[in-house]
Amino acid sequence: MRLLLIHSDHIEYEARKKTKVAEEDAVQKDALDEALAVFCAVESVDEENIEDAVRQAAEEIVTTARQLGTTNIMIYPYAHLSSDLASPESAVIALKGIEETLTGEGGFVVKRAPFGWYKAFSLSCKGHPLSELSRTIVPGDGAAATPKKEIQHEFFVFTPEGERKDAADYVKENTPFASLIKKELGYPGQEGVEPIHVDLMRAKELVEYEPRSDVGNLRWMPRGKLIRDLLGDYVLARVLDYGGMPVETPVMYDLADASISEHAAKFGERQYRFKSGNRDMMLRFAACFGMFCTMHDMHISPNTLPLKLYELSTYSFRHEQKGEVIGLKRLRAFTMPDMHTLCRDVDDALASFEEQLAMGWKSGEDLETPLVGVFRCTRDFFDQYEPWVKQLVAKSGVPMLIEILSERTHYWIAKADLAAIDAQGRPIENPTVQIDVESADRFDIKYYTPEGTEIHPPILHCSPTGSIERVICAMLEGTAAMEVPSFPTWLAPTQVRLVPVAERHVCFGEEIGARLKAAGIRVDLDDRDESVNKKVREAGMDWVPYVAVIGDQEAETGRLTVTVRRLSEKKKPYKETMSESELIQAVKIETAGKPFRPLYTPRLLSKKPRFI
Repeated sequence: MRLLLIHSDHIEYEARKKTKVAEEDAVQKDALDEALAVFCAVESVDEENIEDAVRQAAEEIVTTARQLGTTNIMIYPYAHLSSDLASPESAVIALKGIEETLTGEGGFVVKRAPFGWYKAFSLSCKGHPLSELSRTIVPGDGAAATPKKEIQHEFFVFTPEGERKDAADYVKENTPFASLIKKELGYPGQEGVEPIHVDLMRAKELVEYEPRSDVGNLRWMPRGKLIRDLLGDYVLARVLDYGGMPVETPVMYDLADASISEHAAKFGERQYRFKSGNRDMMLRFAACFGMFCTMHDMHISPNTLPLKLYELSTYSFRHEQKGEVIGLKRLRAFTMPDMHTLCRDVDDALASFEEQLAMGWKSGEDLETPLVGVFRCTRDFFDQYEPWVKQLVAKSGVPMLIEILSERTHYWIAKADLAAIDAQGRPIENPTVQIDVESADRFDIKYYTPEGTEIHPPILHCSPTGSIERVICAMLEGTAAMEVPSFPTWLAPTQVRLVPVAERHVCFGEEIGARLKAAGIRVDLDDRDESVNKKVREAGMDWVPYVAVIGDQEAETGRLTVTVRRLSEKKKPYKETMSESELIQAVKIETAGKPFRPLYTPRLLSKKPRFI
């Protein structure tokens, strides 16, 4: 809670216009002379212990009033003191609590301006050294604070065979799963070591920090933009196959709406908040705000459930601490494939959960980012659905870490988080599925049974891949374990590079390039006045999977000498003689079933600019 305490000759206010969360039966106009004006912003942290926040605030106000020798107190809600506000309901509870506590002290005349109104006010400050004071209240700091209930966490492992094992048994293994368990159990890791992808993302001219923006906001160069767009295409194709319906929703929302402010407070992530005229706004940290507003306004029949809405949220925003922002792993603006599924009931939610978790595991295979997983749920959920949890692990085909929470502290009762592991053995959280049992009530999302019963059903949150930025992060981190680093061919910014031996071979190379382009292959031609060895070497540095040299022999025979970078049973790049059709077939086999986009950079390397 933030307090601004002003010793005034006079303060008066007039409530002029309601907002959606305006208090009813409010005193529309009032004033006090020789008063302590208490401008107050109730913050989200106060919701953890409103009683103690009220107690501390009242003590500060009483102490200040007595020090100033005044008995008149005006409490004035003033959201502008903070960018991390509590829900309107919590704010009103706190403000009323302060008013009642001060009134109960005796000897004070206490008035309170109404919450949730646009108000005009005038104030005359006395101007002495103690006339303007500020205070920050943190609940729990006071001696009489009510202790916060401690949540117990229990960890163990379920194997696909249904065995329950001690999680600590896996810690000594040198495996990605062991790395995940160490992180979850709190073992020390390689903190402070810069991830290898940070250098790679710049060296490969994919993405760069934008110094003229906020921390954690990036500029994407053509090669990185292509990969990012293709990954978005990949998720869209999978979601459409699954029956998801794409939508697009706003990036900012009005905190005066009770459902918006409550959901923002429940999520607990750091938020971007700002003023738009007289309105307190926030930038979304996920697509759920727009999805839930859309569902609220829909005419929902049980026959249409499960109902799946999908958005590639470009962007979502989280105001992460500056010291935590790093590369593509933790950002303040990111691209999140976000699907929300309105289910008929819990059984329907469990069935959809299995399907969507399978999508997450499959994304790890398709994107060549091996994943490990943890399943989290409340004790009540586990006691009721333990056989289902075992079945979920069996269908996943790999051991999963299980975390049991003694009580529900979030909007979800169960969730699965899948993660890749970076080169330092640290998890990169990617796909997730969650069963939300609060938001349908909060946003009044409902359907009616044939008998007319109103149902607020469970909602699944799912990101089939996790944020696009973290997928690229995981790919780049994964190259540390590759003998020959590369992207999957369908994601390679250039799939085939043609290298003419001499200037006289450029025209023939352009003819081949035109045919490869027509066949749906991203191809460029290195027409620079450089040696063949240098051109081939730089193609390798660009991670081009197929590099075809074109000289007199190739022009005469029509067969190309191709350096193949993508490995199969071979341990290093190798040369192979191919016809054009064989080269096309090789690329098509490696890219089958994946989306395609054309080249984002100039076809001729002599025309290609450097970005870094």
